[in-house]
Amino acid sequence: MVEELIAHARAAFGWDGAIEVSAGPRGALGQIWRLEIGSARYALKEIFAEPPTEASILAELAFARRAAEAGVRVPVSHPDREGRHLLTAPGGRWLRCYDWADLRPVALTAPDTPRQLGELLARLHRCAPAAVVEPDGGPPDPWYDRVPAAHEWADVSTSGASWTTRLADRLRTLPRLCAAVGPADPARLIVCHRDLHPQNVHVDPAGALVVVDCDELGPAEPGRELARALFDWFCDEATTDLDAVRVMVQSYLGEGGPGRVTEPADFSMLLAHRLNFLLDQARLALDPRTEHRHREWAEREIDELLHIMPTPRQLADVLAVTRDCVQAIPH
Repeated sequence: MVEELIAHARAAFGWDGAIEVSAGPRGALGQIWRLEIGSARYALKEIFAEPPTEASILAELAFARRAAEAGVRVPVSHPDREGRHLLTAPGGRWLRCYDWADLRPVALTAPDTPRQLGELLARLHRCAPAAVVEPDGGPPDPWYDRVPAAHEWADVSTSGASWTTRLADRLRTLPRLCAAVGPADPARLIVCHRDLHPQNVHVDPAGALVVVDCDELGPAEPGRELARALFDWFCDEATTDLDAVRVMVQSYLGEGGPGRVTEPADFSMLLAHRLNFLLDQARLALDPRTEHRHREWAEREIDELLHIMPTPRQLADVLAVTRDCVQAIPH
């Protein structure tokens, strides 16, 4: 199967000579293959889910240009010989090609990580244009500000899977957890990455942060993306690193980031995304038509999501810190 993909890419891009292939990172929506062709190295992305639209790809290319101008590195997307950034591949799959970069994970406990992340997010937000619609012209995706209704959990929470007991326990806190979740303010929407978790930000050999995987690019309130990033990086079931939260927010504000986290509704993106993704992965894991490799991935995602789902107390603690940071800004 991989050989078919490589042969298809070779013809589309006009690559000559031997191609050395190795597996790179995998995400929920795709698998990265590292290709070495002479002195050139590429990241070939095999897309599992619905492919990006042409409008989404154009928005990604514009995002990468703005990010580079703002001092944020994003891997370059390569068109094939016909100028296409998306290739239809055998077996109903799709391919994208990017520069390969030798990257390592960000050290979450490194003293400078919260400051670097705050600066990076502020730069992305400062250079982002207003956006009241998705790249394809549709209304803002409710995935980011609407949580699943209670009845949508019925089938997955009673399925008898190994994780259903933990899921049921988490679902008991949903009414309190999601009471303030609601639509974003259209006047505050800008183009955001919408998926800046630790697997999508890495460190290059020079020590600079690199942002990858812009598949979820679209409109969001910058404060809501900031709130989600704080939990993606510094909060899980076992710990809430409020010192790191404070440093990241102070760095973000000091770099001129426009977002503010001052009310419970600012956690809407965090909660909606995690709960929608959890329900999506639970359904995928229980679907008998799901390929074994995708079911295994979904099971791991469910385990992690149940581990990192915020509690009402965590939200209150983080909100207190972010409010203090905003109030300390000179007026």
